[in-house]
Amino acid sequence: MKATNSWIVRPKSKHQSPFLRLFCIPYAGGSASIFHRWSSQLPPDIEVCSIQLPGREKRLKEPPFTELLPLIQSLAPVLLPYLDIPFAIFGHSTGAIVSFELVRQLRRQKAPNPVHLFVSARRAPQLPSTESPIHQLPEAAFIEKLRRYQGTPDAILKNPELMEIFLPTLRADLAINETYIYSSEPPVDCPISAFGGLQDMEVSRDDLAAWRYQTNSTFSLRMFPGNHFFLHGEHHALLSSISQDLNSALSI
Repeated sequence: MKATNSWIVRPKSKHQSPFLRLFCIPYAGGSASIFHRWSSQLPPDIEVCSIQLPGREKRLKEPPFTELLPLIQSLAPVLLPYLDIPFAIFGHSTGAIVSFELVRQLRRQKAPNPVHLFVSARRAPQLPSTESPIHQLPEAAFIEKLRRYQGTPDAILKNPELMEIFLPTLRADLAINETYIYSSEPPVDCPISAFGGLQDMEVSRDDLAAWRYQTNSTFSLRMFPGNHFFLHGEHHALLSSISQDLNSALSI
């Protein structure tokens, strides 16, 4: 049994010896708890390991990262003891670009490769953003942008006390995404599956399809009903797709 750490949240084990670990990285402002239902809805020999980034939940008092490279350089060594069995990585929105660069960082360290990379609701890394950055906007304008993205409940947006806690972490997470600069490296060797929302006004099918150029292996793209945060309303269908891809990779 590995020692617990503040980065990885694992449910009570359903299986004494999991066959695969699925590391899940949340969207901007999200926490490990957004994946709490996944464990019960995936095969019992898949262990869901949700990544808890600084600045939220039990790590609320820790300063959040604002740049991607220091984040993955801190996260990669934490994962190494957990890479003793096959593993896959899922990331949504900002979490998708963190996941992708984490795979490349592990490769630089000559660590094991994931058997699959799942990227959700984020344009391919080589595509420049067509949107103006928002992480440094004045508070009123920033909150209005959040309302448009439909990812933050209105009850939170209208609560000054909650927003005082929530905004610094959200700004930091968005800074990770908005200041990211892609550098060309060879494609990764694991398969990539990209997921998107049919009503997502921020990320198009073409934006997602361009992920195919980041892998030497197979690529698939699936679209689901919903906006940028379709993973909540469509989590059953999403998890079914993830299970299917992992079955194909490992015959679980």
